[in-house]
Amino acid sequence: PESRAGVGSRAVARVLIGGGGARGRCLATQLVGDGGHAVRIVTRTESGRAAIEAAGAECLIGTPDRLLTLRGALDGVTIACWLLATARGPREQVRALHGSRLQAFLGQAIDTTMRGFVYEAPAGNELTAAGERIVRADASRNAIPVAFVRADPGGLDGWLADAHAAVDALLGV
Repeated sequence: PESRAGVGSRAVARVLIGGGGARGRCLATQLVGDGGHAVRIVTRTESGRAAIEAAGAECLIGTPDRLLTLRGALDGVTIACWLLATARGPREQVRALHGSRLQAFLGQAIDTTMRGFVYEAPAGNELTAAGERIVRADASRNAIPVAFVRADPGGLDGWLADAHAAVDALLGV
């Protein structure tokens, strides 16, 4: 690539990662280091800030349970990643992450700069299968390109390769 400023074969993007755990931080490190992208990671609590910033990403405290906390997260975002296949908590709360909260977030994203959406949907996960149906329907209705991370979240190297490839595919890399 000639440049990281959008001239030449590589464009720089702002990538939003919903899911600030270890996998999200590893993806951020790759996107910042390899691609020169600006990454913003949303996490629920202040306790993750230092690790997120050490990965080279901007930290934003927010939660899908209160969508207003995520509105600012979309500012200037090119690609949004909903990487919550391994989210933990009460069953109904986790179900909502792949149902009503996901659908509401996508509704908020329509009138933003977001030009692509990555959804983590490993095989055999009933919650992400339901979420995938929501993502596909919304993407079709609003002409938003989507990509899916299918790799097993338990295998970090394979998962990272799949997630990075999903972002790159949406960026046309």
